[in-house]
Amino acid sequence: MPLLSLLIETLNITLPVFAMVILGIVLKRLNWIDHAFIDTGSSLVFKGAMPTLIFISIADADFSQAFRPAVILYFVMATVISFMLTWGWACRRIPPADRGVYVQGAFRGNCGIVGLALAASMYGDTGLSIGGILAGAVIVIYNVLSVIVLALYQPGARISPVSIAARIAKNPLIISVLAALVFVATGLHLPQWLHTSAEYFARMTLPLALICIGGTLSLASVMHASREALGASLIKMVAIPLGAVSVAALLGFRNEELGILFLYFASPSAATSFVMAKAMNGNHVLAANIIAITTLSTGLVITLGIFLLQAGGLL
Repeated sequence: MPLLSLLIETLNITLPVFAMVILGIVLKRLNWIDHAFIDTGSSLVFKGAMPTLIFISIADADFSQAFRPAVILYFVMATVISFMLTWGWACRRIPPADRGVYVQGAFRGNCGIVGLALAASMYGDTGLSIGGILAGAVIVIYNVLSVIVLALYQPGARISPVSIAARIAKNPLIISVLAALVFVATGLHLPQWLHTSAEYFARMTLPLALICIGGTLSLASVMHASREALGASLIKMVAIPLGAVSVAALLGFRNEELGILFLYFASPSAATSFVMAKAMNGNHVLAANIIAITTLSTGLVITLGIFLLQAGGLL
């Protein structure tokens, strides 16, 4: 395929997603949406629309095709290794007060929104199904590692195995994955009217979530970002995707498996990292700056990454 055609094909995958983020920025500037709308919309996505989307995508999937244990295992292992390497680097370079927030911002990606949206854009229902199942593992591993590293460097934070388990058990996305797996295992089906209504509700997930992300971005915070924020952003958007995807390719992952791994590893820092940093008395300004930098750069990084992987015949 000629390079120009390949570039156009790549942009057709990524631009629809990031156009929604830009729309969120524009709508916020025009005062068509405000912080109250963004807070309510984000809560609706997290508690209702996205769990519904994941449930439907898994329940309707051909499970023999969508369940990829090798992809899940590799993602978990690569995430843990990336977390440990980032933590080791931070121990040498970052002051203890900012270390937990730095590590969380550098390894925790926004897979549930940006990664899943791009997987759907690139692979359709197959991407939603594989990505939805992978989201279950993503949520567990991110929550456990984030709570641990934040608590270790925030003396006022309270943490216990019970609190970590409770946080995971209450997560709406985890509940939706487990509920969908029960439906698949038992052969249950939703009534047609309920299935159609659920699809209507689920379809708002990705555009609403992406608009809310755009509405929260602050260009001013990027202009005044610290070296710590820039360093964590480079790890999140360059070092981890490059290292994890290169090893995955060497191990033989190809096509949609490698593509979804790349999209998940190259997702920007998760908005949840700001919420957790603030709740656990961490440097929430640093967390916000990392989110802003990685979100603004992710369009270029992911477009370039997909282009190079396709040009190399790996996707």
